[in-house]
Amino acid sequence: MSTTKTGPTEREARKVAEAARETEWTKPSFGKELFLGRLRLDLVDPWPSNSPEQVAAGEAFLERLRPYVETIDGAAIEREASIPDDVFSGLAELGAFGMKLPTKYGGLGLSHLYYCKALTLAGSANGSIGTLLSAHQSIGVPQPVKMFGNDEQKQKYLPRVAAGEVSAFLLTEPDVGSDPARLGTSATPVEGGYLLNGVKLWATNGPISTLLVVMARVPKSEGRRGGITAFVVEADSPGITVESRNAFMGLRGIENSVTRFHDVFVPEANVLGAEGRGLKIALTTLNTGRLSLPAMCVASSKWCLNVARGWAAERVQWGRPVGRHEALSTKISFIAATTYAMEAMVDLCCLLADDDANDIRIEAALLKLYASEMAWKIADDLVQIRGGRGFETADSQRARGERGLEAEQVLRDLRIMRIFEGSTEIMHLLIAREAVDAHLAVAGDIIDPDASRDDKLKAVAKAGAFYAGWLPTLVAGKGQVPNAYADFGPLAHQLRYVERTTRKLARSIFYGMGRWQGAMERKQAFLGRVVDIGAELFAMTAACVRAKAERQSRPGGVQLADLFCDQARVRIGALFTALWSNTDDADDAAAEDVLAGQYAFVESGIKLPADDGPWVSPAEPGPSSKPDVRRVVPRPSVEY
Repeated sequence: MSTTKTGPTEREARKVAEAARETEWTKPSFGKELFLGRLRLDLVDPWPSNSPEQVAAGEAFLERLRPYVETIDGAAIEREASIPDDVFSGLAELGAFGMKLPTKYGGLGLSHLYYCKALTLAGSANGSIGTLLSAHQSIGVPQPVKMFGNDEQKQKYLPRVAAGEVSAFLLTEPDVGSDPARLGTSATPVEGGYLLNGVKLWATNGPISTLLVVMARVPKSEGRRGGITAFVVEADSPGITVESRNAFMGLRGIENSVTRFHDVFVPEANVLGAEGRGLKIALTTLNTGRLSLPAMCVASSKWCLNVARGWAAERVQWGRPVGRHEALSTKISFIAATTYAMEAMVDLCCLLADDDANDIRIEAALLKLYASEMAWKIADDLVQIRGGRGFETADSQRARGERGLEAEQVLRDLRIMRIFEGSTEIMHLLIAREAVDAHLAVAGDIIDPDASRDDKLKAVAKAGAFYAGWLPTLVAGKGQVPNAYADFGPLAHQLRYVERTTRKLARSIFYGMGRWQGAMERKQAFLGRVVDIGAELFAMTAACVRAKAERQSRPGGVQLADLFCDQARVRIGALFTALWSNTDDADDAAAEDVLAGQYAFVESGIKLPADDGPWVSPAEPGPSSKPDVRRVVPRPSVEY
């Protein structure tokens, strides 16, 4: 029996998402310019840097954090599926729960760069450690309260979370993922505040949090804006039940919950921002919050590179180290070059965020997309390089007397990175929306079925003027000048390629708009390839600029950047071909038939999954019928 609920129409859902999108561009954006066919190298070159004070504070913290991380038993966390209490207290004493918070609130005041370096280091002990710290600081209470809280809220909550109280962010529901228009949790106005009712799913840190950021819908009424609103909620408030701790294939140490709210009173003073601004707060927070996941992808990729290098040099087959056989040497080359480029992208985005002179919403999204996909491929290649040992658990290897290396665990842990904080598919759509924003801004009414005839005529004139000025800029550029980018030395030809290809990408977007017009928003496979090309171009740029900046201290970076660019160019070529030569229409039609059951005969001959429950669990409001399974972590000893 179907459990699908009637909800908002597709058009209504799109309007909700569009209303939450930040539309103003008050600062320059490398990513925005890239999709318009302009390589704004001046925005990223010369390589940015932190202030001496930021460097000193960041390095001092890393020096304290590094020896502590060495003491963490990552294997025990994996076996027990739990981070020990003493690790929470140890991290709290170091100040790790308030890395980005200002010192006046008890935080460390670290830059984005050093925050991500710390996550990379902490995550290398066990992925669940990095996730704990990231979920708490990037999307939990610290970041949104720091950005959108009033003075009273900052004074009340920030010292607590800086000292080590754990927080969580609750948006997702059993029937709500990236479609906020379906949000079911309600916040009903009452005297002095609101009553929260609803069920939240997959709240990372939910079972251990003392403070929550909860997204709920306030009903619109006379004199009240209503809409999706962010609330800071005390986790021990009456009516809150942690009904379940969810278990996953990877990141087994994370605490993740199903949390129910039944008539939970939240004072009016706990509204974050204002009514109806919840989604904007969430999206703005994620612009920089997305930097944290790539930082952990870097940690895993560095680990994979180290293991691949050691193993492939030591293991001999047919008279040669396995790493000298071309079947594996190509994988090792990919791991090394891509890890270099990935770290360059993370550091560049962090430095741009620290500088605060650029709008990095597109760059951060490209980074999250690219790092999560590439880190997964790196880990998969490592499992293949290790062969049977790659599939074997580290404990099993140790039991046999070999070095225990958790390649299979790293693969499992990384899989969620392609889903966390925007799946690859959602990131494609999010970035694509920004990539075509300029086109929609001038041609929106032309393709809008609800626009009047006069509006359409005005839009035609506006579009004509825009394209008359823009299209000629895509014909020729610096990339066609033989000596351009000479200051990049042996990498100059790579930058010339990036510039030429940036213009080619913009032309492809224009051709797509001309071909499909308003229907292009449904050409998700096409848009996904457009975004993937942009991500590769951004990665090439970051690698080249980083290598140029470090060519005296790390000359090997030039060779790695050059190699990465050559590899990326092969991938870009395949993506451009696939823009116009593909099976997208046939695939879409076939999928419709599959969903209709037309090919169900293909599934015969096996034991099928049991039909013993709904596809989506019910989330009806009401009191909980389950015991509270929250875990009480000892409060930090740090004073606040």
